[in-house]
Amino acid sequence: MKRVLVPLAHGFEEIETVTIVDILRRAGAQVTMASVESGAPPAGIEGRTGIKVIPDRALSEVQGSDYEMIVLPGGLKGAQTLQKDPHVARLLRDSQKEGRYIGAICAAPIVLASNNMIAGRRLTSHPSVKDQLDGAIYDDRRVVIDGRLVASRGPGTAMEFAMVLVELLHGKEKMEQIKQAVLAA
Repeated sequence: MKRVLVPLAHGFEEIETVTIVDILRRAGAQVTMASVESGAPPAGIEGRTGIKVIPDRALSEVQGSDYEMIVLPGGLKGAQTLQKDPHVARLLRDSQKEGRYIGAICAAPIVLASNNMIAGRRLTSHPSVKDQLDGAIYDDRRVVIDGRLVASRGPGTAMEFAMVLVELLHGKEKMEQIKQAVLAA
């Protein structure tokens, strides 16, 4: 079973997070939502519009080697928190070094930028953070893949982004099955 980590911080974008988690789980991935907040059990994390999600565990308990992919949801406030979190930095460095997939949507590419992961890389983001992605080769497409780095623009591209992630982890046939099942085809 493919394992995916989705770090969460207050202010995350709900559409992106729930769409990504749901679609990946439908495809058979084991998705762990991990909170930057400590505590056991983890407390609810509030999204940008006030929807609360209960994470599966604290990010401090997570080992990056347990996951084939890390996906960073957007929401500017949440992304800014992830940007400063030492556990996120460690997990991203380890994942990049070990050749694992890293996904970022909406404002989340700023997390990659603050961890020196975008120089010379093709990526996209929400237009509001484009100026914070110095050194990247910016691309306005809805979903951009550059090697093991996958980026997308925002809530309106979340389903398409999630389907690309399914295809990368499980193949085109599985992605097509999920698209048909949720009427995204």
